[in-house]
Amino acid sequence: MSSSLIIAWIYASPLSTAIRDILWIIPTVQSIHIIAITVLFGSAVISDLRLAGVLASDEPLRGVVRRYYPWMRNALIVLLCTGLIMIIAEPDRVLVNSTFWLKMALVVTAFILTWVLRRPLLRPAGDAQSEGEPSPVKAFAWLSIGLWCVVIICGRWIAYTI
Repeated sequence: MSSSLIIAWIYASPLSTAIRDILWIIPTVQSIHIIAITVLFGSAVISDLRLAGVLASDEPLRGVVRRYYPWMRNALIVLLCTGLIMIIAEPDRVLVNSTFWLKMALVVTAFILTWVLRRPLLRPAGDAQSEGEPSPVKAFAWLSIGLWCVVIICGRWIAYTI
């Protein structure tokens, strides 16, 4: 089955039609999506800056990461749900957009990097290694911030590309 047939099937589905026809759904979902990316980005920046040794260096690294990780995880879940609703509403506009696919690749990359950086700090205290921030972790923390910034830019850019 070709992608154009799948896109046409999704577009013609009753759910897709309902989302498009009820005028308040798309703006509401987009607003929730923007709020969720704000929560995710804010939490990522704070904990990445702590990983880089720039912010809250007087607080334990493990405590900062554990404080913000649930916010990041929950915001990502909301982003996935609202993003899916927007894809279902307009698959013909989104699924053929190269900027959308770039954004998805960056989201996966940023998520994997975020998970790898934080996973040792989310384990029980006895299981993790030292809480010192080795220099590669600092560089990866800055990379993480950059990736999330580009994800946001791509998200906005989707509306202006085909």
